[in-house]
Amino acid sequence: METLGIILPIIIYFLLICLLIIGIILGIKLIITIDAFNEVVDDIRRKIDTLNDVFAMLDYAKNKVSTIGNKLTSGVMSFINKLLGLSKGKEDDDYE
Repeated sequence: METLGIILPIIIYFLLICLLIIGIILGIKLIITIDAFNEVVDDIRRKIDTLNDVFAMLDYAKNKVSTIGNKLTSGVMSFINKLLGLSKGKEDDDYE
């Protein structure tokens, strides 16, 4: 029983030292993995930032085309209303 009291703490200390070493190794590998992941994320962020100018230009062009289309549609509808003799005053009188 006395030998068990001497040997058991030695075994426990040995296992705790092994667990500590394994924890340190896993921590170092985790730090390396996180650094690699951060490099990939930074690379993706740089590539997206280069595309922001393209997207801004496309958005500007879309807005201009939309504005021109709205003005053209408004002009055509105004011309058709004048051609057919429709006016807003007559439409309001019909509903009253």
